Amino acid sequence: MSRAARYVRPLARGAAGFLLGAAVWAGAAEPYQRTVAAAANAAIRLFESPAVTRLRAEKREVIVDRDDFPETSARPGIPADDLDFNVAILAALFAASPRALSDRGIRRFAVAAAILWITHVVALVFAIESLYALSLGPWSAARYGAVARNFWATGNHFYRIAGIFAVPFALWWALAAAPAEAASRAPRAGTRRSR
Repeated sequence: MSRAARYVRPLARGAAGFLLGAAVWAGAAEPYQRTVAAAANAAIRLFESPAVTRLRAEKREVIVDRDDFPETSARPGIPADDLDFNVAILAALFAASPRALSDRGIRRFAVAAAILWITHVVALVFAIESLYALSLGPWSAARYGAVARNFWATGNHFYRIAGIFAVPFALWWALAAAPAEAASRAPRAGTRRSR
């Protein structure tokens, strides 16, 4: 097999995986984002006193509402697509891996997808808290100190700039690439190591 041919097949599988992942993400984004918003809402309310945050996902946006917002004020929204489009990247990486459709490959992808969902929940919590800490004028200044503002803003910016791309690669490496590399180095049954 030529060197070029060795790379064509994984690239084609990766491209197909990306297209399939993007199609599934586009079709299932709204229900998926509702699950992320519900989990993030529960996490935020767990540490609020009193628990006043209410999140709802609609039209690919997470609307932030609070019981203490004035009825006439606008409700801020966070574009959900900006937090979770990396599902397509994860699908492309796993599809390009050897034996992607084997039972083991599918199980590893399912584990990676579940971990990615958790990172989406955490990213949404950081986005909401960053909004609270920085964007609500005197209300933010009265409730968030400099350390809290920097913590939430840094976490939110890190995920949006680097984490959104790094997380799928880290999951792919840990669950698909590194195990495949280790398996390729392991001696096969029936072969003897040379001394």
